[in-house]
Amino acid sequence: MAKLKLNIKTQFCELEIGGESKSEVLEALRGIDRGFLEEVKEILSSIMETSIDEDLRGIVEARHDGPLIVTKKDLSHYEAIGVVLYCSKDYQATSRQIKDRLTASGKKVTVPARLNEMVRKGLVFKPEERGSFYKLSTKGLKWMEEEVIPRLRR
Repeated sequence: MAKLKLNIKTQFCELEIGGESKSEVLEALRGIDRGFLEEVKEILSSIMETSIDEDLRGIVEARHDGPLIVTKKDLSHYEAIGVVLYCSKDYQATSRQIKDRLTASGKKVTVPARLNEMVRKGLVFKPEERGSFYKLSTKGLKWMEEEVIPRLRR
């Protein structure tokens, strides 16, 4: 009999469960309890929190599903998008991920339009190998580190 494999995506990880039969897969699923998933989520959240640069404390909070902007200072739409990208892995994310993080942060931004404008300004680009992803350019990183973050820290 062919081996059965089940991939489950959660908001913070992907689980792979396999077995030789349906009953083995079901037994493995029953072995995963809510406590296990909560513990994994908690550990990953603490890892994410320690990975946020000390310079960003009070500006951004790391969450299991991505950065959350917590500063009370006003941010332009460009700056808000820049902060999300700056705090994302490899300085990149999809427009959907950016929109979700900004919405969770209480920011109303028309993300696709602002991203296109930021591409024209040279602050972000679309990596060829990553179709729907946007990434901070070198100019965008410099802008974040020399202008945006210092202003937010004051």
